[in-house]
Amino acid sequence: MRLERMGSFFPTRLSFMRTLIRRMNIEKWAISAPRFDLDDDGYGVAVYEADTGAGEVYSLVCFSQYLDPERRTDRVIAEEWDATFTLFDGRPGEGDIRRLAETVPKQEAGRLSASELCLARANKSLRLFEHIASRLASGRQPDVAAVNDVGYLMRTTAVYGSGKFGMADRDKYAERPALSGPFTVEMLSVYLIRCFTLDLVEHVARRRDPDAFVPLKPALKRFLGIGNATGLGMAPFLMGHPILINNWIAAREEALARVRSLARADAGTTARFTELLTRTQQHVAEWNVADERQMTRILRLREDLVAVAEHALADDHPWDALYVWAEAALSLEGQEIVISLMLEPQGALIDDLADRMAADETAPIDPAMTLGDLRAAIAKHYAWALDIDFSNPFNDQKIWYASEKKNEPRLGDRYNEPGIEHEMPFAIARDVQALDGLLADAPAEDRVADFLETQPDYRYILRRVQTTARLPYAEIRSNLIGGDCLPIDLLRCKLSFFGADKYDPRSDRWTRITMYQGAPLATELHDPDADDWLFPVMPC
Repeated sequence: MRLERMGSFFPTRLSFMRTLIRRMNIEKWAISAPRFDLDDDGYGVAVYEADTGAGEVYSLVCFSQYLDPERRTDRVIAEEWDATFTLFDGRPGEGDIRRLAETVPKQEAGRLSASELCLARANKSLRLFEHIASRLASGRQPDVAAVNDVGYLMRTTAVYGSGKFGMADRDKYAERPALSGPFTVEMLSVYLIRCFTLDLVEHVARRRDPDAFVPLKPALKRFLGIGNATGLGMAPFLMGHPILINNWIAAREEALARVRSLARADAGTTARFTELLTRTQQHVAEWNVADERQMTRILRLREDLVAVAEHALADDHPWDALYVWAEAALSLEGQEIVISLMLEPQGALIDDLADRMAADETAPIDPAMTLGDLRAAIAKHYAWALDIDFSNPFNDQKIWYASEKKNEPRLGDRYNEPGIEHEMPFAIARDVQALDGLLADAPAEDRVADFLETQPDYRYILRRVQTTARLPYAEIRSNLIGGDCLPIDLLRCKLSFFGADKYDPRSDRWTRITMYQGAPLATELHDPDADDWLFPVMPC
């Protein structure tokens, strides 16, 4: 639970995009587009349906419009986009479409209803979109290298859920098996957006020259995902949802423990691991970024993968032996990619753990707990926090706060920038130290209820200590306000659980990613190998 390791995570078969595709495959979901009313330039309305086959239908309502180049931006301050979307609970009628057409393109400025589960917007990658459209219109396939350089036709700039802007709260659908996993409505929305973008580029190309038009080859379609630019807005999630994060990490660690406990590796699993390792080497060879820090890590990762390929599996407890060797011989990214590869062939052993990753985040305070027991919990679970010297300004340098205009998380310099009056409660190590200092002078037999009567400002951190004391992976064991805190590590950790890949940091505060690259197309969801898309490679 240290930032430097969390910032080295890769997707696994327990990542949310993977579990959703697997569910679609097993349950034989059907994806269709009952409405596709777009003009020659691709502007208009489309509806995509996901029918679970169990009486549930979810519809992505898409609005595509012309975007003035002067208004084009991926920043949160944008007010117009190439396309806007909402995931509708059921099949929308004409009245619903008219209502949504009035509000969805406005995004945050609009107002949705409990019939909507998710709200999103996206902008085209103009260069690649135009390249593919023009090539298909002239009867040619796009340049594979150009497809690899970008990897997507559109990038989402926000995907909202869980009750925002009047939408249905998660409680409405959390008990439905199809949507019970974390971020499932968001992951489903993004998958359907991908379906729309692939149809959109072919539609535009076909309208340009119906006689010469050729469809995009399936291998190239499959390699096109959905881009995303993720910044500080995502980072506080990991600090603000300790129970949920514990469940994510616990599932991953339990999966790893199960695999490491295997006494032998059968021939089929060994062959599958070798096959995946070869694919992963090519995937990493195709992964290039401008960020110097990340590119240095990628170069080391390429060396690590060569070492893994040359390392022979042991006869006795081979996966445990591989893990122990990797821990000693490889970089953090090398260790983490080995974990993903170890887990991948073991679906029958670990896939049930995906059902444990949601959480009831209710965490009431235990008022009867003695202050002695509370302080003992701090000593046991927060020794790392008590060791930080906050008299050193470097250890108290950064401040998390919410912006005034958009209420978006920001990270500033406590001593040189405004915002301290809007500080968010993420100085966890510092606050635990302050609580421990007060408890040192309090009678050990006193109760939490009595303490909070005179110290109500400590309710938040006291509740957190009580909660995390029973959850081993609930707390990030790093100083989140220290001068060396890199928010990019928080982003990558969360994005790895989404299933995102091709991390492309643009600073230590935001990154570009690709989602669903290599995932099966809507027409391939029932194929036997629909779940085989970890670490996709450029088509030949």
